[in-house]
Amino acid sequence: MHMKYWLIKSEPFKYSWEQMLADGETYWDGVRNYSARLNLRAMKTGDKCLFYHSNKGLEIVGIVEVSKEAYQDPTTDDDRWVAVDVKVVETLDNPVTLKHIKAETILQEMDLVKLSRLSVGKVGKKEFDYIMKLSKQS
Repeated sequence: MHMKYWLIKSEPFKYSWEQMLADGETYWDGVRNYSARLNLRAMKTGDKCLFYHSNKGLEIVGIVEVSKEAYQDPTTDDDRWVAVDVKVVETLDNPVTLKHIKAETILQEMDLVKLSRLSVGKVGKKEFDYIMKLSKQS
């Protein structure tokens, strides 16, 4: 069974990477989009997620790992919505900006580019590896 890769978005004023680092592990809740929910449900323990600051920052800043698979979102009584737990893996050496991502031909098929409003998106292994490479460049 191979690992999958994802991108999760958070507005820094609501939940920043700094807060994620301080917490170490958290639940990813509040998703109210059907496509994003399907992605949350597809996540498996050990999958890696790019942590993206949306609205302000517009950049990938870190990596988290799924530590608990989908369960009832604790922020709602509606059992259609799910949350997953994620834990910190690492902070990127250099954030990778949306502008940079949009400029790279290899990254044009990413949900982040094509489905810009999606809060939980799929990322291919090739895309993930390329973003990691970009994060090592200053």
